[in-house]
Amino acid sequence: MVDFQLLQKYNVAIPRYTSYPTVPNWKEELDANEWENSFKHRFSIDNKANGISLYLHLPFCESLCTYCGCNKKITTNHNVEDEYITAILKEWNRYRNLMNEPPVIREIHLGGGTPTFFAPENLKKLINSILENSVLHPQHDFSIEGHPNNTTREHLQTLYNLGFRRVSFGVQDLSDEVQRVINRYQPFSKVKEVTETAREIGFLSINFDLIYGLPLQTQANLEYTLLQCITLKPERVAFYSYAHVPWTSKGQRLFDENDLPSVDEKMKLYQLGKRLFSENGYYDIGMDHFSLPEDNLYQSFLEGKLHRNFMGYTTQKSAIMIGLGVSSISDTGYAFAQNAKILQEYYNRINAGESAVTKGYFLNEEDLCFKRYVLDISCKGKTTFKPEFRDLLEKYTIPELKKLEADELVVLTDTGVEATAKGRHFIRNICGAFDMYLLRSNLNAEDRKFSRAI
Repeated sequence: MVDFQLLQKYNVAIPRYTSYPTVPNWKEELDANEWENSFKHRFSIDNKANGISLYLHLPFCESLCTYCGCNKKITTNHNVEDEYITAILKEWNRYRNLMNEPPVIREIHLGGGTPTFFAPENLKKLINSILENSVLHPQHDFSIEGHPNNTTREHLQTLYNLGFRRVSFGVQDLSDEVQRVINRYQPFSKVKEVTETAREIGFLSINFDLIYGLPLQTQANLEYTLLQCITLKPERVAFYSYAHVPWTSKGQRLFDENDLPSVDEKMKLYQLGKRLFSENGYYDIGMDHFSLPEDNLYQSFLEGKLHRNFMGYTTQKSAIMIGLGVSSISDTGYAFAQNAKILQEYYNRINAGESAVTKGYFLNEEDLCFKRYVLDISCKGKTTFKPEFRDLLEKYTIPELKKLEADELVVLTDTGVEATAKGRHFIRNICGAFDMYLLRSNLNAEDRKFSRAI
């Protein structure tokens, strides 16, 4: 059981570290020419060596889930599909023109929004167009996010035929009262049906997204949700903390904040989930992710080959990720670039023959060094200190690590640091000890515009 007092102590606002530096530290205006020249250079180096990853943001949903903090567009008009796919393929062709050779595609992930909002034939057109004149990496890994209510057998069969072997279903919570207040109705029977269909077709890894801390959520109804889901044995589970950020997600203003669990209640929900997953054979990978031992995510974790990017944890360690679509983020390892966040602006830029990127960051040598520390901690639970920027380690990081060591969350030596078994519950906090931007800011927890650790 995770110690309740430690959960209270370390339940501070802190980034999720899908990138370093984190998005709030990026530049609001990015020189698109500089980004494309940087991409072109890195592609020529890394493509054949590691292949590339693609993240395709498909933002449409038929109804608004009030808890959701994603970039989405609510509509029941499916005529929007053609226009959006045309724009994504124009953006892809712009990147193709920067490439000196066919791309080696190692990873594709379709995220949302609700990717299964799109008709199977449109998803087929999209993927086939991207794969045309491309090279498939021998260890390629294709995955999609799906809503249990609208993911059909035809969706799954079409995707399987295109090479997809992983699917993630947004389950979130199964209790009637929680589903009502978050405006997401999906009976367990639908979750069971779509899971069994995916397995029957041949999908090898199924993930469930679950959330703790939702309005009206109690230990009793969360336990019902978790035990029901565990009966289906999803190979992976993402057990996310509900991030209440109404200043960026207006839909979260549609329910009464008094219905949210208290801080203490939310931590008990977290403890409940950790216990049930452990008792049912799931291993804690870190940062809210759990895996059965037979899944390759756990095998990659054991072998020290786990990687983390804007898609979360992945077994594919490609150096370049191209984000296509509104608000998508690209990463070359040395620079980040984010597309326009407003759909019409994205369309305007693409249709004018311009780059869609509007925001981003070019990493300096210090950033690259501390990015490696953050990735090591989040993926391996340990890191080795480098001689570069040792003065910053001594001034900012070591004092923070000593505080964590006093609570038996890390083992600190002259050469590095490793999370203890207890410390693995606090990976975000340990990553924070290497966040030079956070440490130099002198912000207290209440001033940080991040979700809380628990």
